[in-house]
Amino acid sequence: MATLERWHPAFELSEQEVFLIGRLTRVRKLLGFLRRHRHELIDDAFQEQLEGMYRAGGGKDPIAPGLMAMATLVQGYLGVSDAEMVELTVVDLRVQMVLGCLGTTKPPFSQGALQNFRERFIAEDMDRRLLERTYKLARETGEFDAKKLPKTLRVAMDSSPLEGAGRVEDTVNLLAHAARKVAESAAALLGWPLERLCQEAKIPCLLAPSAKKALDADWNDPAAKSEALNRLCSEVDSLEAWVLHKLPEERAKPPLKTHLETLEQIRNQDLEPDPGGGGLRIREGVAPDRRVSIEDAQMRHGRKSKSRRFNGYKRHIAADLDTDLILACALTPANRPEEEAAPALNADIKRQGLGIAKLLIDRGYVNSSVVDEVLSQRGEVVCKPWRPTNKKLFSKTAFKVNIRDRTVACPAGQSQHFELGASIEFDPEFCDHCQRRAECTSAEPGQGRSLSIAENEALQQRLRKLQASASGREQLRERTGIEHRLAHITQRQGRRARYKGTRKNEFDLRRAASIQNLETLHRRIEPELRKAA
Repeated sequence: MATLERWHPAFELSEQEVFLIGRLTRVRKLLGFLRRHRHELIDDAFQEQLEGMYRAGGGKDPIAPGLMAMATLVQGYLGVSDAEMVELTVVDLRVQMVLGCLGTTKPPFSQGALQNFRERFIAEDMDRRLLERTYKLARETGEFDAKKLPKTLRVAMDSSPLEGAGRVEDTVNLLAHAARKVAESAAALLGWPLERLCQEAKIPCLLAPSAKKALDADWNDPAAKSEALNRLCSEVDSLEAWVLHKLPEERAKPPLKTHLETLEQIRNQDLEPDPGGGGLRIREGVAPDRRVSIEDAQMRHGRKSKSRRFNGYKRHIAADLDTDLILACALTPANRPEEEAAPALNADIKRQGLGIAKLLIDRGYVNSSVVDEVLSQRGEVVCKPWRPTNKKLFSKTAFKVNIRDRTVACPAGQSQHFELGASIEFDPEFCDHCQRRAECTSAEPGQGRSLSIAENEALQQRLRKLQASASGREQLRERTGIEHRLAHITQRQGRRARYKGTRKNEFDLRRAASIQNLETLHRRIEPELRKAA
């Protein structure tokens, strides 16, 4: 491997740079801030860590990793593609100023070099390190030091939907798309045109612009739909058998192996035997963890609410409410509950030598192990309690729950023992003769009122009392700080993912959070910069 050159841009502002920064008062103001503070953000210690990404693998003509890290950050701030970012290094004086190549007529790096750096950056988790550096830089400024921030913080967590970049398709199109990937891969291995392979493998539907056009069925007619689906499945069977016979060794190696596995996954999750004896039919209901896109294997169906569905991912952030700075980020498939992201967020907070004294969350995170950890360390958890599902009848708040004795008494005085995390049923005979039965349950005669006791029932009781008080509701409103941070992240990233796959989009989320932290810091110290000028 060639020797890596370290990035050593000039520290003092040139006359031209002073002029350019003076122009950055209304738009792209952060570029001026990055020029002033690039030595602190991309210091020698961080550059040494970046250089470590290249020690395990070779590379021709490596470019200073510090420069590439700053270019990656600027690219995220401007929201441009790799190709445009390379072009801006030649035509935009502001970008040249930040990268320390003012006046150059030749790009300091290529599009391929930028992509290669990003892949190494992600593989070594340096995007996490970059986010940590922005928080460290902010804490080291006089503005935040004056507050003497403790090591245990008021932390809030929240999430928002991120639509995936892959195309979402129905069962017929998913099956045909997966088959096309197999056919294209096999054709490439044989050096054949796709048309020849489809003819020999007897899957002519792939030669049409779309599978549904090739099948030419009335999809509103159940019988025609079933016949077309089974015709497609028959052609797919023919393709698989042909590949097995023609490419017995290659089918066990990527990429053909990967495409065959995808095809099998689609068949297993979306199809089932027709009980009427008509071959196969589309599965009734949705298979667990159903794949929705061929191009992005990790996208999933998700819900933000009962009425709002989306396909893709959930982005999660954890923020320090006293500084408005983002501490950690995580990305999960859309079908995963929020509580699964909380441990990763907490682990990243701990990496920075910080702890959580007060945790403010919504209900989606309340069953997380992080909640138990904060409470075990005598921290505080602020969250809205679970809402009653039936508002016309007595809710759980009308029952007296004694956590210590493990007993619960109904409004009429009947007492029942319970176990945490289980459902109980009150004495049916007592309930049948109770004068308040109509207010309490809609169960049939001979059945008593049922009640669910949560695993964290003690916490739920505490949260109900919190919500019932004016001071408690005031604490609940403190979460608006992270909602604002998340809104800014959503605005910066957009509602649709830039990349395919969880890890790449997590990188983009961390980069957006890093930029958000720098903008927060810039707003805090900008008045002092103006005074100094």
